[in-house]
Amino acid sequence: MDSKRASAFKKLELIARSVVEGLKTGMHKSPYKGFAVEFQQHRPYVAGDDLKHLDWKVLARDDRYYIKEFEEDTCLRAYIIVDSSGSMGYTSKNQTKFDLAKQISAVLTYLMLQQQDSVGLMTFDTKIRDHVTRRSTSNHIKYMIDVLDATELKGETDLGSVLQTVAQKVGRRSLLVILSDFFGEMESIEKALRHFSHKKHEVILFQTLDPYEADFPFTDLTRFESIEQDHSELVDPLRLKKTYLEKFNAHQKQLKKACHNLRIDFETLFTHEPIERKLAEYLIRRTRR
Repeated sequence: MDSKRASAFKKLELIARSVVEGLKTGMHKSPYKGFAVEFQQHRPYVAGDDLKHLDWKVLARDDRYYIKEFEEDTCLRAYIIVDSSGSMGYTSKNQTKFDLAKQISAVLTYLMLQQQDSVGLMTFDTKIRDHVTRRSTSNHIKYMIDVLDATELKGETDLGSVLQTVAQKVGRRSLLVILSDFFGEMESIEKALRHFSHKKHEVILFQTLDPYEADFPFTDLTRFESIEQDHSELVDPLRLKKTYLEKFNAHQKQLKKACHNLRIDFETLFTHEPIERKLAEYLIRRTRR
């Protein structure tokens, strides 16, 4: 690893450590552990058993009373899923949306590996580009950050279609953390999120945005260039601002509503804000539910 990438890794590791150390004073249990319960076996029903564990399908099929027994799966299975399309390279300052996504990925990976949970990584644009198998070893964070550092941002994204592919690839129930600007066709995105819900995955969406995308502060005649397509256009932003903000805010409202209805956590983070405090506050809130 060259000195530039070593320095980048060190910076991300320090951010991850600072968030995790800060969490220790604000929570008493993991924000992730304990959500996974796996079916273990059947046993015959006996008087006094809780009927909520009765297997009604077996009763209907065989007219026999069986109880489903479960065990808590204390090893969390998680995937960090990061949008690597061209739009994630946008910045109005010094840090891109993808840079922010890398920081969040590093923090969450570090936290889960500290808990000896297994974490994997996927990057995507119109399809899955990188697929790092889940591991629980302490040095796995370095490999994941190396993959993200080497990722080339380019092209369009097909968010809804890719997320449905992810749902098919991830077999057993897992925690899926998706990092993207979520600029896509809302019907397709919601369909993918419903697919995750149907598969019983737990999902967290971290939306990474540049402040200019939310405020549209442009006033002078400006040439806008598409990051995902080879196209540019000179326009008067004052004529566009009202329409742009209406569409942007409507999209945000739809996205938040879909997540609320599906009981999916949704957090928006901006590239100009330090992530340490906001990310720590979210993780602490999660433990107190």
